[in-house]
Amino acid sequence: MNDEYVIDFVRIIENIVRITTIANELHNELHASNRRWWVRPVNLTRQEEGFFKTCIKQLQEKDEEHFFKVTRMNVSSFNLLLSLLKQRMERFSNRKAIDPETRLAVTLLFLAHGCNFNVISWAYKIGISTVRKIIYETCDAIWNELHVVYLSPPNLSEQKGIANKFYVKTGMPNCLGAIDGKHIRITSPRNSGSLYYNYKKTFSIVLMASCDANYVFTYVDVGALGSQSDGGIFARSAFGSKLLNGTLEVPSDAKLPGTSTSFPYYYVGDSAFPLKQNLMRPYPGRQLDEDKDKFNIVLSKARVHIENAFGILANRWRVLHTTISAFPKNVDKIVLATVVLHNFLMLQNDRNYFTLEYADHSVGNQEINGRWREEVPSLESFHQRTVNRSTTNAFQLRETPKEFISRNTL
Repeated sequence: MNDEYVIDFVRIIENIVRITTIANELHNELHASNRRWWVRPVNLTRQEEGFFKTCIKQLQEKDEEHFFKVTRMNVSSFNLLLSLLKQRMERFSNRKAIDPETRLAVTLLFLAHGCNFNVISWAYKIGISTVRKIIYETCDAIWNELHVVYLSPPNLSEQKGIANKFYVKTGMPNCLGAIDGKHIRITSPRNSGSLYYNYKKTFSIVLMASCDANYVFTYVDVGALGSQSDGGIFARSAFGSKLLNGTLEVPSDAKLPGTSTSFPYYYVGDSAFPLKQNLMRPYPGRQLDEDKDKFNIVLSKARVHIENAFGILANRWRVLHTTISAFPKNVDKIVLATVVLHNFLMLQNDRNYFTLEYADHSVGNQEINGRWREEVPSLESFHQRTVNRSTTNAFQLRETPKEFISRNTL
């Protein structure tokens, strides 16, 4: 190899190095000017100009009526809730962390109105991924911190109290609660096929619950696939499986009021549920004998409590009326949070959240629909079909409360 060739080769290498260096410098300069912000400039004014400071805080101090419309609770309930959740919601960071009060306000706005994540992001001047994370984490905190107190299964003494209240209100003896299930619409989960595709041709998960005579939920199960048969959903729920196989803890048989006849305690449901020893449903058909018709009317008065409980729940927490765009596990968190918040506010006697006129009620001999029915449609109930077969013994058992009601109903 001659010297001239070597010199040319070295020059070529030098030119390549120089061009590469220039290209890298230009790339780094361009990347530096276009890289994403750690915090978007528009969000740097969150503390002074965000929705919490300009709206929520002012409503909290000066306008409790509109504060309720935003958060679905009065100021004292909000402050109590914040104190219960504060420790779980505190975050620590090199940057200024979003405080628990703002986190709770963001989550309540989402649950109460079903707002799009982008809308909340723009209003609160918080990144959209941060909004999503805040909501899921706060829903988790609400469930984990509150469900033990506000959604614990009633003990035997409490169950007897529930039965007494049902009898006084409806004339249904030994009734421990009303049960039903509702479909909660979701966007189609990725790669889920038809697992969540229900008979209404939408995608959903199922919320199964029971309630007492005060519209407070006593048991709840959420997350069943919308494609499952209704009987299958109930049987697979923790509450339903125990009720069907007779392992649910209920009080011992008690005498029907004013009689010497002992009878089991039971829950009431509509015709979608099987007839079992601890589960009553109405007689089928339309032109029924008078005693069967009376039984159905009284059972319906008890069963409608769960319809009202769901109606109040979905009216106050409008996210349940939207098609929730989230992974199923996060939808579960959202739904469970609304149920616990419902119980929290009902048991706190928040008069803005619920008054007697809000549920179906009677004035004299006139039945009046609850106000929630005027404001929102009902959540989609189970398709009316029974999968679990009823037993002969259960058919015979139902005759006893039917005769009792026939004798004691005008």
